[in-house]
Amino acid sequence: MLSARSVFEEILGDDDAFRLFCSIAASGESQGGWENGRIAALVPEAESALAPKISRHGADEDKHGRIFRALLRKRGLSPVDVPPETDYTMILEQHGIGLAHEKLKAEKPLTVADVVTYLAHSRVTEQRASEQMRLLLKYFAGHPDIGRAVRVISADEDNHLAYCHEELLRLAAAGHGRAIHRSLRECALAEIRVHRGVSLAVMDHMGRILGWSPAKRKVLAAGIHAAYAYERAVGWRRMVSLAPPERRDALGGPATAAEFA
Repeated sequence: MLSARSVFEEILGDDDAFRLFCSIAASGESQGGWENGRIAALVPEAESALAPKISRHGADEDKHGRIFRALLRKRGLSPVDVPPETDYTMILEQHGIGLAHEKLKAEKPLTVADVVTYLAHSRVTEQRASEQMRLLLKYFAGHPDIGRAVRVISADEDNHLAYCHEELLRLAAAGHGRAIHRSLRECALAEIRVHRGVSLAVMDHMGRILGWSPAKRKVLAAGIHAAYAYERAVGWRRMVSLAPPERRDALGGPATAAEFA
């Protein structure tokens, strides 16, 4: 029976597919680590208290990149180049979502409006990351090879999402509510389009590696399009709501190490 679990199991069971999956994941996490590191260095004085939390966020992302590369090494595999059409992080940046890399490469301090943009972008993308990792956690938390990695990364992504909720609510209370709402909506609608495109590209590559039949490819593509239709109609709203998180100050301490990373 075709299911998300069976697709993940196919990818996990094939060296070439697993190699591509981990390479894409490691690249995206490392890029996120760089972005957060630059934002932490450029945070405006008015939001200086955020800098350690942004640094922690970046350190977590760097750690995740190391974890995925460690999973490859454990199987005697090396990373492969990431196909541009599967590079979720870079495609978002190309669509103007989040802070432009030109701005992050400069030495000019960011503004509070930039911080709002960063947090709104993070709130949307961390929603996606948290949901994806919870799905993997559901299926593979006890897996002998990837179980620990899935548990560590899933917990981190939940912390990142909690942090975004908390900080955006703080800024909304400080008078930035309208800008936050606008930025969240723009990010969410753009993200679901990018996610659809990247998902189709990844499934296309996996289909060639794993030798999927045309019928199977069509079914998987139809599922991706159906998920997008739902998100475009109503699902995007889950990405823009804000609520006080159960865990407060989720990024208030140093990044935790992972023994295999």
